[in-house]
Amino acid sequence: MKRIVLFIVTNLAVMLVLSVVLSLLGVGNPARGSTLNLGSLMVFSLVVGFTGSIFSLLISKPMAKWSTGARVIDNPSSSTELWLVNTVRALSERAGIGMPEVAVYDGEPNAFATGAFKNSALVAVSTGLLESMNRDEVEAVLGHEVAHVANGDMVTLTLIQGVVNTFVVFMARVVGFFVDNVLLKNNNREGGGRGIGYFVTVMVCEVIFGLLASIIVAWFSRQREFRADAGAAKLLGSPTPMIHALARLGGVAPGELPQSMQALGISGGKGGFGALFATHPPLEERIAALRGVQS
Repeated sequence: MKRIVLFIVTNLAVMLVLSVVLSLLGVGNPARGSTLNLGSLMVFSLVVGFTGSIFSLLISKPMAKWSTGARVIDNPSSSTELWLVNTVRALSERAGIGMPEVAVYDGEPNAFATGAFKNSALVAVSTGLLESMNRDEVEAVLGHEVAHVANGDMVTLTLIQGVVNTFVVFMARVVGFFVDNVLLKNNNREGGGRGIGYFVTVMVCEVIFGLLASIIVAWFSRQREFRADAGAAKLLGSPTPMIHALARLGGVAPGELPQSMQALGISGGKGGFGALFATHPPLEERIAALRGVQS
């Protein structure tokens, strides 16, 4: 809850400072002939920016179960399922969080954690991961996912997304206002409404700013993967199992998750220009970071 309040207050403070600066420059200042209401635009941007991301977070658990076909282990029916539940319970106790739901789904090697609250999250692993790894490696992956929950990564990523969405909506309309005003003066058009220049500029700017925002969100997502790897090493008392698990993942084809859940998986790094938009660092970089902790 403190994290949510801090992000919202910070976002409000930045938006307030930005609106004051723009007002001093004449944007949104009625005394200087501006017809742009920065207060209303700021509220509109906050609502649009945060509504979708927060709603997605709140429904993340049922959507994850539905989209992957994950089956929650209520009553373990095998020794493997019993081991999974007991391992997640032990890791959660060490991390100081409530016991998450534990689930298994059919698919190639992958795992994920999701949920709006630390004490009622979901940790799921694929059948492919269970078949391709030994128990020490699976435990490391589970530690990685529990670390995500303990770090509050799902909430933080949602808030980061909400902040950048807010700025995209806000700045796209400010730029659209400028362009519309220039066209208004150059064409001697009567005021009193937004012209085509405003709407076209807003659409173009939302695409451009949205791409830049995606780079920011992806960068943060990559940093949280490093932290979750380090968290798993701490929970297990050694980085070696996590290093072995990542190395094993590098030798198999990772299981694809639905587009909306790709940031939640255990792997997914890209190279080249695509690395800017990758939600996960390359496995080699993650292994090198863990070896740095080990040495």
